[in-house]
Amino acid sequence: MIKLLVFDVDGTLSDGKVYYSQSGEEIKSFDTRDGLAISVWNRQMRRASAIITGRESDIVYKRAKELGIEHIFMGCEHKGKVLQELTAQLEMDMSEVACIGDDLNDLSMFKLCAKAYMPQNGAKALKKYAYKILKHSGGNGAVREMIEDVLKLNGDKKLEKYFL
Repeated sequence: MIKLLVFDVDGTLSDGKVYYSQSGEEIKSFDTRDGLAISVWNRQMRRASAIITGRESDIVYKRAKELGIEHIFMGCEHKGKVLQELTAQLEMDMSEVACIGDDLNDLSMFKLCAKAYMPQNGAKALKKYAYKILKHSGGNGAVREMIEDVLKLNGDKKLEKYFL
């Protein structure tokens, strides 16, 4: 059973593009359907999730808090090492972890996770390490699709039942 979801940010939770305002402020866009699925996973189902990303961003921290993501790691050069430390802290086995990433800096996580998901527009070199290549692109429903697949693997059929 999957008990921990781990998210990369750029290219998975967002479309992978970084926008800057005239004043130099960083801007990202996030899919609200992805966010709702994450929120249900965290709050209604009371399951754990984490962000492990290579970039530092106040926007990511704010979004994570909105969605109930408890474990936030930014500026990570070796995501696999961070994941190993987190699972040890949570006393979880890697067989209980699913992750999503889109590029080569996610490879160390992919090699550890029981289920490694990749958006359809992820880096081709990562495909051979993915458990599943999703139909949706990063920032456009890939995370929602991943969570729905994890629920099926766990024996749950639909997110809707958590709204009753």
